[in-house]
Amino acid sequence: MTTVFIAGSISISRLDKQVEQRIATIAGSDLDVVVGDADGADTSIQNCLAEHGAVRVTVYCSGETPRNNVGNWPVQTVSTTAAAGSRAFFTAKDREMARVSDVGLMVWDCKSTGTLSNIIELLARGRKTVVFINKSKTFVTVADAGGLQSLVSAMSDHARAKADDKIKLNARMQSLTPNQLSLAV
Repeated sequence: MTTVFIAGSISISRLDKQVEQRIATIAGSDLDVVVGDADGADTSIQNCLAEHGAVRVTVYCSGETPRNNVGNWPVQTVSTTAAAGSRAFFTAKDREMARVSDVGLMVWDCKSTGTLSNIIELLARGRKTVVFINKSKTFVTVADAGGLQSLVSAMSDHARAKADDKIKLNARMQSLTPNQLSLAV
């Protein structure tokens, strides 16, 4: 069974119609969905899944209870020793969703380091991500290091510097390149 990790930037509270259509297609399919519990895109994604009658959804949360679970779906709690509310605390559930997923669908604002980190986590595991770039209203597929490089080029210099500071973007991208090249040979 294919599992889709659907997530997005916390700054995005309204999904574009194109994203809603993709989610509706996923909801009507035989695919399993994993989604986070954050405000913003996660809650909007949950609302869209509920509106389209999705039943094969699991909500992931760090800690004991999800912040949001619109459809009262099953919950997968992820234990972590990180301080509650910290970046590392919430990243634990994201890493687990990337681990159990076969493909990703991300809605990105061209600056969210959490969403970018999810894309990198999936890529590091050899999984592709379809990314809706909210700014340009376009979908791109990130299936290799070159695709990630192209995606990151949509970021402003300030956003990219912030991503490098928060998630060590440059080092993570460099660590992917040898893996991607060895897969191509």
